[in-house]
Amino acid sequence: MGIAEEEIAKFENSNCEENKVFYQAMEEVIYSIAPLLESDPRYTEHAILERLVVPDRIIKFKVSWLDDNNKIQVNTGYRVQFNNALGPYKGGLRFHPTVNEGVLKFLGFEQILKNSLTGLPIGGAKGGSDFNPKGKSDFEVMKFCSAFMTELHKYIGPRIDVPAGDIGVGGREIGYLFGEYKKITSSFDGVLTGKPFFFGGSLMRPEATGYGAVYFTETMLEMEGKEPLTGKVCTVSGAGNVALHAIEKLQQLGAIPVTCTDSRGTIYDARGVDLDLLKDIKLKRRASLEEYIQTHAEAKYIPVSEYPEGGHAVWDIPCYAAFPCATQNELTEIDAQNLIANGCQSVTEGANMPSTPEAIEAIQNHGLCFAPAKAANAGGVAVSEFEMSQNAAMSRWSFEEVDAKLKETMQMICKRVALTAKDYGVEGNYVDGANIAGFKKVADAMIAEGI
Repeated sequence: MGIAEEEIAKFENSNCEENKVFYQAMEEVIYSIAPLLESDPRYTEHAILERLVVPDRIIKFKVSWLDDNNKIQVNTGYRVQFNNALGPYKGGLRFHPTVNEGVLKFLGFEQILKNSLTGLPIGGAKGGSDFNPKGKSDFEVMKFCSAFMTELHKYIGPRIDVPAGDIGVGGREIGYLFGEYKKITSSFDGVLTGKPFFFGGSLMRPEATGYGAVYFTETMLEMEGKEPLTGKVCTVSGAGNVALHAIEKLQQLGAIPVTCTDSRGTIYDARGVDLDLLKDIKLKRRASLEEYIQTHAEAKYIPVSEYPEGGHAVWDIPCYAAFPCATQNELTEIDAQNLIANGCQSVTEGANMPSTPEAIEAIQNHGLCFAPAKAANAGGVAVSEFEMSQNAAMSRWSFEEVDAKLKETMQMICKRVALTAKDYGVEGNYVDGANIAGFKKVADAMIAEGI
């Protein structure tokens, strides 16, 4: 039995249904870092893995709020504070019916390594609630956010834990959360990132993850000797901030993004998607993508019911580069085989762990460039830390300053990941490179601070 198998065997009891995605993320990391564990016994002697995969604390609380009919609703809130070896806990809040402790443990664990890769002084955390903002009025969302922050404020602070947004938590929700925090504490702290600009939010925060994924891909293609994105057809899944701003940056670079998806279906516009229309549908009116074809009848709308079994329509469309930006495990082995068969050369994860292990294996075995989420989508948390820096100094950076720093950060991450992979004998493997580089920095800090 190799060192990776020995370490994984210690955590078999973690592989229950609720912890399934957490175990998946943990297993990937352990296999990746096996060369590091074998070459440096300090990490085993100090039980770094055993310590790293257990959160420092998991906070769980009841959230009671009144809906518009004055009926009491009850949801569950969480904050998983995973590791602060490198800096304050940092990670988003997710409001979605699928939120549970296992999902947040997976996201928080990934956040540790992602934040480490940025080179910025931030630890890893994640939080949220099974509350669903869809279909709720602004007042209901405000009431829920107020009730949620009434509990959460006890555990966060600008040097303790700095939450941000995630699925279901955008500028509206962050504004309500910050307003309640300020009301409770009477303190104008940079305790949340992704705030509206007039609350001290950073310019370019909504764009950061999508832009950053494209910047990472640009650098990766260049380092791997591939053709640039200019003039190339790209497919993108999702319809939130990450997807829409990945589309925006691709268009700015002269690429041709042709897809967008939501929970009901996929839009395919061979001429290139109409970004202004997509933003109106998804960001302003929060409507279904099906409305797209009312304006562009020549485009095709493919409902979920027409997806091939075990696969997704968006990944069966020929492209040069694919950007899964929706949710975890959305790109399956069948999808990967379709991408390969259709000549795709690059896959970049904009969402958190959107590709299944089988899909990643197929993509890598066929020589496609593959950018894992913990490296490629680190732009969001990087700009969140830029916001923390601006808040601490009571200063404002211009859009151009933030964009330049973001691009520089994503290029640095990509080069660091590629060089680490080469140093450990897995050249071209950005998954292993990201896991080793992210783990090593956190592990060294944990050894230095003792137990």
